[in-house]
Amino acid sequence: MSEMTAPARPRVHIEHAVKSFDGRVVVDIADLILGAYPIEGLIGPNGAGKTTLMRMIMHSIKLDRGKVTFSAGEGSPEVALSSKPPHAIARLGVVKTNQVIQDFEALTIWDSLLLAASWASDERPHRIYREPGVWADYGDEIEEYLDLFPFDNPYGFAKSAGEKKLLDILRCLLLSPRLLLLDEPTAGLPAGIRDRVMDLIRRKATEENISVVIVEHDLNVIWSLSDYVHFMAEGSVLLQGDPPWIREHATVVEKYLGEGHVGR
Repeated sequence: MSEMTAPARPRVHIEHAVKSFDGRVVVDIADLILGAYPIEGLIGPNGAGKTTLMRMIMHSIKLDRGKVTFSAGEGSPEVALSSKPPHAIARLGVVKTNQVIQDFEALTIWDSLLLAASWASDERPHRIYREPGVWADYGDEIEEYLDLFPFDNPYGFAKSAGEKKLLDILRCLLLSPRLLLLDEPTAGLPAGIRDRVMDLIRRKATEENISVVIVEHDLNVIWSLSDYVHFMAEGSVLLQGDPPWIREHATVVEKYLGEGHVGR
């Protein structure tokens, strides 16, 4: 098992954080840091609390108690996320993709990406002529993504589940995240596109110092991409370590993987 390190990376610190639904504790985290490594996996059986934990970080659901703080890196102060609305958290650079596919049905792929790159103030009526400025600032980046990922018609609407999932990921990247939470990012993506997305995420993490946390049921993605893995079960993080150590740990095998996964 590798020891926890503390490089100067964007990270969230979750302390004494509890969330219950209908009297049942879904998440109970005593002390957890996410983001100390470029790419971290968050795995566990269904109902372990992984998505709820991500939503707690984004404050899209309120904590019963505890706190979540964010630091953008060395020398940056810790900011309490658990007292801020989700849009303010996104502005700090903490961004999350959607587990359930969501889309702007009335926007083309291109317009959806352009909207993601815009500031909230750009959406006010008197800023109607701001679009050329957004184009000048982000047009090249958008074109690069559209060249990398062959949408059926980038000037039309996203139709397949895969295109909508990909569009959600690209929108998040256009927000210039410091810490990116990916909730089942490969669901619905064809294998070739999935590999391109993961290559892009690895490049962003290493070259742009973005900390990435992935919740993913495709464990081949977790084992091949993650630098560090957190294992959740019954609302708590039970184990943390490098992928080979987590993969072979008896607790993980018993509660999640099954004997057939060891050694694959």
